[in-house]
Parts: sequence; structure tokens; C-alpha cells
Amino acid sequence: MLKIDNVAVLGTGVMGAQIAAHCANAGLKVFAFDMKQDIAESGIEKATSIKPKAFYDKKDVSLIQCCNYDDHLEKLKECDWIIEVIAERLDWKKDLYSKIAPYVDGKIVTSNTSGISLSELTEDMDDNFKNNFFITHFFNPPRYMKLVEFIYSSSNGEELVSGMAKFMENVLGKGIVYAKDTPNFIANRIGVFGMMVTVNEAINRKINIEDVDALTGPIIGRPKSATFRTADVVGLDVMQFVANTAYNKCKNDQYREQYVIPEKVKHLIDNKHLGQKSGAGFYKKIDKGVIHVFDFESMDYRPINKKRFKAIALAKEQNTLQGKLKAAIFCDDDAGEFLWALTSKSLIYCAELLGEISDDIVNIDNALSWGFAWEKGPFKTWDMLGF
Repeated sequence: MLKIDNVAVLGTGVMGAQIAAHCANAGLKVFAFDMKQDIAESGIEKATSIKPKAFYDKKDVSLIQCCNYDDHLEKLKECDWIIEVIAERLDWKKDLYSKIAPYVDGKIVTSNTSGISLSELTEDMDDNFKNNFFITHFFNPPRYMKLVEFIYSSSNGEELVSGMAKFMENVLGKGIVYAKDTPNFIANRIGVFGMMVTVNEAINRKINIEDVDALTGPIIGRPKSATFRTADVVGLDVMQFVANTAYNKCKNDQYREQYVIPEKVKHLIDNKHLGQKSGAGFYKKIDKGVIHVFDFESMDYRPINKKRFKAIALAKEQNTLQGKLKAAIFCDDDAGEFLWALTSKSLIYCAELLGEISDDIVNIDNALSWGFAWEKGPFKTWDMLGF
């Protein structure tokens, strides 16, 4: 296994600070870099109070040394692994790589990008840098989400990739998925497609947000946050960014129209109702314990008012996920038809992307289970439904 003791995290925004925290949790020495010293210090300080907790023990923050690019680049020479976690701007990333290049000769350097391709990131790199550079895409929050997607090229040696995979699994407790260099890789490509299909079907079928979340949560093996609450946690702007990336870059995707953000959702984004971070999104906290929901018909917030569906009642009578899925999806009411529409479109999408985004179904199933907390991946779901 590669010996990695010292890590540099470039960028101390929400994600970078939490990756730094998770490395510290594993007992690694971390140099947390940002443009200015106070920005780096503020980012790590925020990570000590974030929920869910980024640090296993607050004492671990002592393993992190805050640095800036003007005064401390020499510290990179002490590091075994450097991970770049700055904003999704190709020009900014390339500028940073040029800046650190003299200090990282022979070092492992990776990017945490969620949507920029490896070929774009490496197009101007010299071979020495490129040979030790690939993408390691963590999912938020990195302490709790098991998934890390690896995107690498023929420039990377097998020992480098397998060594980093063993390090991630054994030291950081991660599950590694090998993705091809395609837009949004595996988990976001399929996960956000599923979210967009759900949003579009809900609007077209006039099914309320709270009812969609009741139908697309644990009864079909998805997290309690289901669809719209998940979007609020992730951020509607982030959902839009990932959807736009797929729409703009996947020109030959016959389902790319699903990625177009509906006008009713654009209304929320344009009004800065971006979800949990802005205090309102698809849901809005009115008072302590009182939450209202956005209504696509009135285009305003109202009290939550869940309907009763036969599909949910039948699913609750079952003790297994397979039983719940079959009872709900094959139910002959509006909810059953809605669930069949989402499920069938998502499963067909996964099947058609096989070979394009991944070489096998195992990586696709693991990506959705570890990255989006699906109880079973799409192909295991397909088996459970009896096809």
C-alpha cells in the first residue's frame, strides 16, 4: 500500500475543509491551503461546527495546519498526496496547477472535481505531472458518504491507481468506483437524472412535493430525504449546475431534455430559494417545528398536506424491500403509475449508459448505493422487480 502520512488540501470551502477534517480523523497530517491565510483558518474553523460533524474528535483539528499559496508552497514538498478542491472553474484549476508544479515533482496530485473532465484538466500538463494526476471525486459530506469516484487515464500507472484505492479503502474508509471520463461521471449522471425525471413527472402529473417525497423515500429503498428534501440539502443551484453540465456536454444523450430545469423550479432559483443554505427551497421553515412546502400550482408556500395513496398502504404491509417495491410500483393508482414512470425511465437509462460511463454494472450499483444512499443499486433493483 502507498505510504501516505502528509496531505495537502487545496481549497478550504465547504468540501475542502471537510476533506481536510476527514484526513485528520484518520490521523494524517494536513496542510489546508487557500488564497489568504484568514480564508484557510476560517474554512477550517467552520468545519469544526458543521452538522453532521466533520470531525470525529475536535482535538483532531490540531493535525491541520492552515497555509496560503503566497507563503507556504514549500510545504507541498513534505506531502505524499495533494488534493485540489477549488471551485469548478477550469481556468482557476489550471492556474493553480501551474503555481504548484515546481513543488510537486513526483507527488500524487488529484482533483475533487464533480464535472470537469480529466482530459480537460490535463490538456496542458507536462507528462511528469500528468502521470501522477487523476480525479478522486468525494461525495458530501465526505466523512459519512462512502463513495469516491476514480477517473484515471492510460497516463496513470496501475500501481498508482490501485495503491490509492487501497489507501482510500483502508485508511479513509471509502468505497471506490471506477468511472469513465464522461460528464458527471457515474453517480451524478444517474442520480441527478433520476431527480430530474421525478421533478418533471411530478409537475406534469400535478403530484405535490410532499407526496412525491412520501413515495420516493424508504418505501422504494431511498433515503428519508427522498427527492425534494435531498435537493434542498444539496442546493437547488448545485442540482441546476449538474443538470446543465449533462445537458450541455451530453449532446448525443437521447434523454438530455430531462435535464432542462423546469420554469417552476427556475422561479425558486431566481428568487434565491436555494434550499437549506438559504432557509427556503422546496420546503421552508416558518417557525420552530413548522415547515411549509412550495406548491407548483399556486407558486407559493403552504402547510404540508399529505394525501393517502393505496400504493403506500400496500407497501407498508410488506417486510422486505423487494415486497415494498413490487407492491408500490405495480399498484394501479396514480402513485403506482408515477413510480413506474420514474423507475422504468431510470433503469432503461442505466442500461443504455452501460459501457459509456462504466465497464460493468457493479460500479454503477455501488456508485448509487454509496453516493446517493440507495439501499440497492439500479441493476439489483431491476432483479428484485423480476425482469
